[in-house]
Amino acid sequence: MLDTTERTEAARRLFSAKLRLGGYEIGKRGVARFDFGDPYHLVVSLSWPRLLLLLVVFHAAINLGFALLYLGRPGAIANARPGSISDAFFFSLETSSTVGYGEMYPASFYGHAVSAAEIMIGLAFTALVTGLLFVRFSRPKARFCYAGQAVVAMHLGRPTLMVRIANGRRGLLADAVASLTLMRTSRDGGIVLRQMHELRLTRTRLPVFPLTWTLMHEIDAASPLHGYDAAGLLADDVRLFLLVEARDITLAATVLDMRDYGPGEILFGMRYAEALCLDPRGHPIADLTRIGLIERDIGPEPPQPGWVDSPAGLPR
Repeated sequence: MLDTTERTEAARRLFSAKLRLGGYEIGKRGVARFDFGDPYHLVVSLSWPRLLLLLVVFHAAINLGFALLYLGRPGAIANARPGSISDAFFFSLETSSTVGYGEMYPASFYGHAVSAAEIMIGLAFTALVTGLLFVRFSRPKARFCYAGQAVVAMHLGRPTLMVRIANGRRGLLADAVASLTLMRTSRDGGIVLRQMHELRLTRTRLPVFPLTWTLMHEIDAASPLHGYDAAGLLADDVRLFLLVEARDITLAATVLDMRDYGPGEILFGMRYAEALCLDPRGHPIADLTRIGLIERDIGPEPPQPGWVDSPAGLPR
């Protein structure tokens, strides 16, 4: 058992991390700052500027270390100025990259041994960096377009939560799957709890996703949104988390993305305006600039030639 002092010191060695769920941020305490047991995940999760800076610093550190080894034995490098750290460093760079300009070269057994070790480490480092850069460039990115607000409008005579998304790629997406989760704050005495509820969608999967898709959740007596209005959403800090996954036909890879909606981004009494039209041949055209365009929920529902959720599970 650790005493209080030991527990405090152990806690100081741990890192308080921040995790983003879309635009919502939560904290985690007690995680390791650097998990050296999983370096691949650590490197892949870095941003591009941090990754490039890490590679430059690491490469410079390797070459500086070998430069010091060369300087440890005078005469190890021919034509190098005695005690010159710059000559030893640039010779190290040339050796690790296997360039070898020829003006400076190993002049003793010690110099050959160090340069041989550096060549092997340099080749391994180049292969490792090449693999990491390939992974970063080859990871498919989702190009989903989201409406800026979720709306609660009347659909088939019933209040319905709607979220409209679109395929932002020029190519076709297939086997699209969506899930919508509600998070709200509840208070039990002095304890504040975060409750997660999965919202039942009338359609959760599209075999093909070429244009737009309006996700719908009917607000009935069993819905977690039953009885809420705009003020209630703010009071309970209700948030929606939308997770979309699809298969990119062009890349033959799965793409995944998340979008969240805060309580101020869920509008009552509004609906989405038309974002689709038909060309002269009767083919649908999606205007992605209108994906988030909303209007008052007054009068009959506007026609939407495209994929929408419906109780029958068919496109309309």
